Amino acid sequence: MIVCSCNVLTDQDVRAAVSADTRPRSASQVYGCLGCSAQCGRCATTIRQIMDEALDSAAVACGDCKNSRQS
Repeated sequence: MIVCSCNVLTDQDVRAAVSADTRPRSASQVYGCLGCSAQCGRCATTIRQIMDEALDSAAVACGDCKNSRQS
């Protein structure tokens, strides 16, 4: 699904950026990883939600490993 109409970014684009080695920690870093920048900003909340979901899923999959996300 398209989450950013200004830059034509999909939820899969955001998930791919979050799973990359650079691991962006903010919506602006996700834009940078995807070679663009925020335009109107309406998608920032959705991008943050997708990031949180992806990071939570990675932490569950990782379990007790040293890279797991800590609260």
